[in-house]
Amino acid sequence: MERPETLRSWFSLAGLLGMSACTLWTSVPPPPDGSAEWTAPSEPVDLLAGGQLADQRTSRDLSQLPAPADHCAPDANFVFCPIVSQTSPPPPISGGTLVALANGQTAVAADPDRDTIWVVDVIAQKLTAQITLWAGDEPGRGVEDGSGHVHVALRRGGAVVTIDPATGTIVDRTAVCAAPRGIAWDSTLDLIHVACAGGELVTLKASGGPPTRTLTLDRDLRDVIVSGKQLVVTRFRSAELLVIEADGTVSARSLPSPFASVDLHNQPVSFSPAVAWRTMASPTGGVLMLHQRGLSTEIDTSNFDSYGFDTEFAIAHSTVSSLTPNVAPVAWPVIDTVLPVDFAISPAGDQVALAVASVTSSSSSNLVILPATPNAYTIKRGFTSGADLRAPGQITAVAFEKSGVLLAQSREPASLSIVTPELGNYTVVTVVLGTVSRQDTGHDIFHQAASRAIACATCHVEGGDDGRVWQFKGVGQRRTMSLRGGITDTAPFHWSGDLPDLHSLVGSVYIHNMGGVVLTKGQESALFDWLDHTPLLPNSPASDSAAVARGQSLYNDSKVGCTNCHYGTHLAGSAMVDVGTGGMFKAPKLVGVGWRAPFLHDGRAATLTDRFAPSGGGDRHGDTSQLDSGQISDLVAYLNSL
Repeated sequence: MERPETLRSWFSLAGLLGMSACTLWTSVPPPPDGSAEWTAPSEPVDLLAGGQLADQRTSRDLSQLPAPADHCAPDANFVFCPIVSQTSPPPPISGGTLVALANGQTAVAADPDRDTIWVVDVIAQKLTAQITLWAGDEPGRGVEDGSGHVHVALRRGGAVVTIDPATGTIVDRTAVCAAPRGIAWDSTLDLIHVACAGGELVTLKASGGPPTRTLTLDRDLRDVIVSGKQLVVTRFRSAELLVIEADGTVSARSLPSPFASVDLHNQPVSFSPAVAWRTMASPTGGVLMLHQRGLSTEIDTSNFDSYGFDTEFAIAHSTVSSLTPNVAPVAWPVIDTVLPVDFAISPAGDQVALAVASVTSSSSSNLVILPATPNAYTIKRGFTSGADLRAPGQITAVAFEKSGVLLAQSREPASLSIVTPELGNYTVVTVVLGTVSRQDTGHDIFHQAASRAIACATCHVEGGDDGRVWQFKGVGQRRTMSLRGGITDTAPFHWSGDLPDLHSLVGSVYIHNMGGVVLTKGQESALFDWLDHTPLLPNSPASDSAAVARGQSLYNDSKVGCTNCHYGTHLAGSAMVDVGTGGMFKAPKLVGVGWRAPFLHDGRAATLTDRFAPSGGGDRHGDTSQLDSGQISDLVAYLNSL
């Protein structure tokens, strides 16, 4: 579909991977007054405006879909063929695993698919070291300290590993928490700060040794940034930003701004922030956050591809937000990209590069370079206005060298692309990091765009959930369900239990709602095999093991009634029950429940303690009115330990 008042600009990128040209899609109208200047707004500004397109979606009768083929026939969906399943499946994409060192010559790439850290000489364009970690370590974020050592958070290894890139050796390994995520170096105090998914904020001496301080904050911490004497910490699914003072107190909390506009029918729509993939300090002060925003208004799923039929009005889109204390937030959406999971800011502070882990059916770009501040065009339309590039493989991390050269890490195949601007074009040289393939068809289907605007991983981030409550027309509020820990033996599916098996789940959600292709039986099997091997997040040790033990006894007490509905491997039942929360719903699995706030089908319980309030069903939802506050606390401690 062609947007009115849209300009197409074509820029030749000679020498780019053998391509004679690369398109730069600039979907923005000129400012009415011809001005190209932009000034900071005094109020929160959102840069996505409503269009006037005809809604060409149609309903699709799922009963008329062809039966899935047994295998990848020559005329079948070639996108996910041949079918490959790894014995040890690769982890869900998290992004942000690349560090460009201060010497302007060296790059360190953490590889969670192969439990390896690669060291590359960017100037010589060659691999100089391969550092093998323990199986299952899943290395993630890294940071360089003043001595030139690099500290890498091991997402499932529960530790920070310190390496010397010059020698390609491990210097130290320090246990910090069950699930380390973000990491930062305080140059003033020579300290390393680690943000953990379990809520711990751990401080270490860069020179080595055990943690010197551990704070306990909210769960789902993501990135940590040093800002003078303060630390800025983000939470992953909620995109909340916390300011931590030197004494460890939380002095402020904030969120990126919500957004209101009109849809294709000139009807009001609103979006709210979620899923902060990456946050870093802005050269102009404050922070820049790459995050998603989800639709807060009603979703009509009667039409085919209702989730992502148009990138401007899909149920979720990605956004870069500038967040500065005491300054109104500014956000500009990144349209026509699916699943940007990492970004980097150029040394001059004038460009932002995005690593796009998925591509749409209409674009093959996996790298996007944008202006670091919104301009008049993005104020009017909010479209991506920047160079769209292609590097080999599935890009999951980016970083700028101090010379301005862009580095892009691919997970499959394992490689590092060196992107150099030359006379308005770009040259791309790729360094092979490893030859062991980690391709997995289930992983591919999950992360690849099903339509123009959305992938499974958009809502089920890192194989779990985005913590959102959606409003569906004719259905009501439904909270995204987590997929971690296995799902094939938890049928029927959805809160309403309306999908009896895996094939119907694919047909209803992936094909009808998301606009995906018809999968073969082998592709469906590969997808669910990969999902069943996506593990739960590592739990932090309970602060009070005695409380957990008492809570477990209460859980198993027939007088309390938890096991009437929640039983078996996943502590989930298949029966539909009315527990006093507004209808008949499927009992969800309780394994990993502590990670899934807010709770219940409509998210009415912000915490597990709130679940036991009257609004959580009272004694129709187990017989818990007999329990005192201490017993409820014990029961919650047990649930959080699952």
